Amino acid sequence: MATHSQPGCFSMVPISVSSRFSRKSSHRGDVEEAAEGETKLSSVLRGGRSGVKPVHLVILVNGIAGSADNWKFAAEQFNKKLTDEVVVHCSSSNSAFKTFNGVDVMGERLADEVSEVVKNNPGVSKVSFVGHSLGGLTLRYAIGKLYDPPGGRSVRQEKSESSTTNSEKGRIKGITQSHATIAGLEPINFITLATPHLGCRGNQYLPFLFGFAALETIAPLVSHWFIGNTGKHLFLSDGDKDKKPLLQRMVTDCDEGKFLSALKSFKKRSAYANVCGDRMVGWRTASIRKAAEMPDPLHEGLDSKYSHVVREEDVPVVAKGSSENQNSKPEEISACDAAEEEMVAGLQQVPWWRVDVSFSKAKATYQAHNLIQVKTASAHGEGADVIEHIIDKHFSEYLVRDT
Repeated sequence: MATHSQPGCFSMVPISVSSRFSRKSSHRGDVEEAAEGETKLSSVLRGGRSGVKPVHLVILVNGIAGSADNWKFAAEQFNKKLTDEVVVHCSSSNSAFKTFNGVDVMGERLADEVSEVVKNNPGVSKVSFVGHSLGGLTLRYAIGKLYDPPGGRSVRQEKSESSTTNSEKGRIKGITQSHATIAGLEPINFITLATPHLGCRGNQYLPFLFGFAALETIAPLVSHWFIGNTGKHLFLSDGDKDKKPLLQRMVTDCDEGKFLSALKSFKKRSAYANVCGDRMVGWRTASIRKAAEMPDPLHEGLDSKYSHVVREEDVPVVAKGSSENQNSKPEEISACDAAEEEMVAGLQQVPWWRVDVSFSKAKATYQAHNLIQVKTASAHGEGADVIEHIIDKHFSEYLVRDT
């Protein structure tokens, strides 16, 4: 994923969300002052007024060079529109330069954070995730580590067994689940916004390269100079003859994590993608489409309430190796395209709900990457209907009803 024409184009305000939650206030969405002098966007400030205990945990994950502050508007909308049964946590484990460490390192940190959040909220039983941009890939890695099959244990539990006490081992082995879990919770929604599921290589949507093919060829070779291992992962340049690039491995179950099984465990998987105006992540990679599957772009909203949502479609499971997943002329496909086709085929082994978004009529059309998240309310408020769409279409059972 490239940097924006403005360096980073991410707010670097030092706002974080701690896993050590404050319950001093009974008002949802309050912003508190942390002991260190930083501003802390509190995650769990529910139940003080209604007495209702949270049951559904929603975790929001930022993208490259971002921070928890990028979710301030969205988190406020979740808190405003949903009942106290939902608790929102804005991830803080990967911010600023930490997002250059690589998808795997970020995923491990996020998995640790999620585990801590769950530990501090013993009443929750369900979990949903929303990831913006690189945050979606970080989430895909993290859930692969946190996935626990029915009656089994997660990869992280198995690997940490050597450092677990005998009493803890007995407790872990005594726990059985009739269904798969993520961090011990029932997986409900997995939502990505403008996430480069297929990486960035070959998608011709890298603003700092100005569309020059020659620069796009060089980019995979030098991206790590600017964004570290994350660059290698996004440009699929981290593999070798004995090991495929990380993003290709992440469409399967492997020793590193049960990535595909984890995705499959969610009741709903949704991929929101910008049709145009996104200077960081292309439409195809965000919507998990093969080149032959790209439709004509639409720019008229389906509903006046969600004026920027232009297409919704259910993507059924396409069995790997089926005729629908075969290319008619494989000899004409480059190695780059072949890798992307393989990733699409892997990801389409689970059903997705695609949502195409167009900000072609917005004042800040070319800020689509930030608009879809409403990174800052003052500059990107035109994307508020997308956040509302996410809430209405995925959390309708928790909507606050007018009395």
